[in-house]
Amino acid sequence: MTLPALHTLGNTDLLQQHKVAFLCSRKCPAAVVLKSFDWAIEQREKGICVISSFHSRIEKDVLHYLLKGTQSIILVLARGMMKRWPPEIKTALDAGRLLILTRYTDSVTHASEETCFQRNRLMMELGDEIVIGYASPGGNLERLCGEHSDKSISKL
Repeated sequence: MTLPALHTLGNTDLLQQHKVAFLCSRKCPAAVVLKSFDWAIEQREKGICVISSFHSRIEKDVLHYLLKGTQSIILVLARGMMKRWPPEIKTALDAGRLLILTRYTDSVTHASEETCFQRNRLMMELGDEIVIGYASPGGNLERLCGEHSDKSISKL
């Protein structure tokens, strides 16, 4: 696998850890929400490094649970690096437990459908395992899962 050049902020050593990629479609059934929260708490308690975009509502909530722990987190952007970060992100960066990465330069200031697709592909390539909260039938996430049949993909 050849990865694109990446722009990083934070602890790049986290890329050497075993990583579980978490992805979830923007719209998902209510039952998936609670399963995702339980899954996030379990990963936090086990100290497992989670890589995600934390972009969809569910993914943001998963990040909220993960930030309460001490395990490593990798945040992948579908745009260039942001200039300002919320305090909880800064705290995790300062603690050396967070890596933020993107394949896009600072000139890419907004995520698009294409940059989100490429970001998701990158997360799936970097993850040693892939967990799908929910993939909308016929959607881009379902299509990406088909591209990564060589990896362990589980669904909540």
